[in-house]
Amino acid sequence: MSKHKKLKVGITCGDINGIGIEIILKALSDSRVYEHCTPIIYASSDLIKQQKHELKLEGFHFHVIESAEKADATKVNVLNVWSEKVEIEFGQSTAKGGEYAFKSLKAAVEDIASTKIDVLVTAPINKKNIQSEEFNFPGHTEFLAAYANEENPLMILVHNNLRVAVATGHIAVEDIKSHISKDLIVSKLSVFAKSLTQDFGIHRPKIAVLGLNPHNGDEGLMGDQESKIIVPAIEKAKDEGALVFGPFAADGFFGSPHRNNFDGVLAMYHDQGLAPFKALAFEEGVNFTAGLPIVRTSPDHGVAYDIAGQGIASEVSFRQAILAACDIANERRHYREISSNPLPISK
Repeated sequence: MSKHKKLKVGITCGDINGIGIEIILKALSDSRVYEHCTPIIYASSDLIKQQKHELKLEGFHFHVIESAEKADATKVNVLNVWSEKVEIEFGQSTAKGGEYAFKSLKAAVEDIASTKIDVLVTAPINKKNIQSEEFNFPGHTEFLAAYANEENPLMILVHNNLRVAVATGHIAVEDIKSHISKDLIVSKLSVFAKSLTQDFGIHRPKIAVLGLNPHNGDEGLMGDQESKIIVPAIEKAKDEGALVFGPFAADGFFGSPHRNNFDGVLAMYHDQGLAPFKALAFEEGVNFTAGLPIVRTSPDHGVAYDIAGQGIASEVSFRQAILAACDIANERRHYREISSNPLPISK
């Protein structure tokens, strides 16, 4: 990780009945993490203390604060978003689980919007029990985009040089066909290319585009979206200056060394991209939301009710999410500096 100023990392607790707090505490038990950043957990000191004892993480220590401005740069900070005692029901989807997940998220988002923190790392939520009048979205991505008044967010899964984005996100499989359009693909490719440049430091990134149907439709035998929508979108993106290639048949792409020739892969829908990504990088993958004015990452897994409270959840993906958020923020800062102070052209 690059050596820049220590960034304030806002960390949401996610569903309190899942593995969120466990992986947060485990990730931050590694002192190397906060050598590079100042972590701030948005929850309550009582909840953190309670889960620390439940999970037998007695070696974990933290500093209690009432505002992000009071964070201690040498410690793990817990910001009290609420003061009441909350009952934990490991492995259960409850209304309280969703309520407190949203309280944590809302407080952290308000702080990053007012620049009190630098980046946001979100622990997993239950997309059903968090629903309310204030949160009526399929997930974090859509909520953050609406909060920032951005219409074109892009989910990118990242592990080392493997970066997989999805043209359509959290929608039902039966709705994918009606959502895929030339304009949608072109707009996602534009966001993807910009993010690969400003967030990952890749000059002139090469992007592979997957087809929608098996075998790319076999020349129309199993669908014509490739010829009528995807190929024209690729051609338009090329006309606009992007290095875009495809479409490639999705079934064999990730198993081929050919994928190493590209800086990013645009899949047409959620599982087409995420299933192979998680097969290749499940424990270390990071979910990054491109197309936002803020940097937000998360682990590439969910609440994992089946193992919640057992102390066996892996924190690796969450730790990688913290480090990735800091790296992306520093890369974005560097990009802005270069863009605003270009090298003079010699005469």
